[in-house]
Amino acid sequence: MALPFARSADFAIDKPAGTPCRNLDGGFGCTIHDRLNEAGFPGCTAYDCFGAGQRIAQDTFDGRDWRTHPALAAAMFAAFATMRQLHELLWYLDAALGWPAAGPVHDELRRVREQIEDATRGDSAALAELDVNHLRAASSPLLRRASALVRPTDAADHSGADFTGADLRAAPLTGTSLRNARLLGADLRGCRLRTADLLGADLRRADVRSADLAHTLFLTQPQVSAARGDAGTRIPLSLRRPLHWTS
Repeated sequence: MALPFARSADFAIDKPAGTPCRNLDGGFGCTIHDRLNEAGFPGCTAYDCFGAGQRIAQDTFDGRDWRTHPALAAAMFAAFATMRQLHELLWYLDAALGWPAAGPVHDELRRVREQIEDATRGDSAALAELDVNHLRAASSPLLRRASALVRPTDAADHSGADFTGADLRAAPLTGTSLRNARLLGADLRGCRLRTADLLGADLRRADVRSADLAHTLFLTQPQVSAARGDAGTRIPLSLRRPLHWTS
């Protein structure tokens, strides 16, 4: 409901923000959830709000929803846009706090995390007006430092590189920084990406069959769901194996 779709390879239809998707049912479920890819909606399989939707519905708006309280819709959607960014930042911070090697920056990470958690407790007006950029600016250098402490000091830095459609099967990727890299449609079959930094990397339609992603850094559920894997692909235990991956 809240977010827009643009008709493309990811979505079969155009949908303006604030307009219900034609596949939304009366119980807020998706009528084509078990066949999203086949129906032309792979973008939906790769989306995750990091728990922001539940937080907005259950906490910020005390269980009220836009159907039974339509007057709240605009405020709810505006607050959700901010909450989603805050929850994503919290996810990255929690990931870094789980790495023993990043211990030297854990105290600073916790301080920033507390600031962000405080921001999530604001009411809808405060959330809609919140500038997330300063919280992102405070988080980003700490996440980089945490990553550097975990990865080998001599590992390559491909941050922001464009590997669209590239065959990377022979590339040494262990410990590599692929932060914000474009890996759209890249061939990563059988690659070993232990401690590779994938924060913000575009993995849409990347071929990760039989690749080892189990110990990558900052790998998210949306990235995994956007890629093409199989039963031989290793992913972190905290993430779900996408239903559309091949067996």
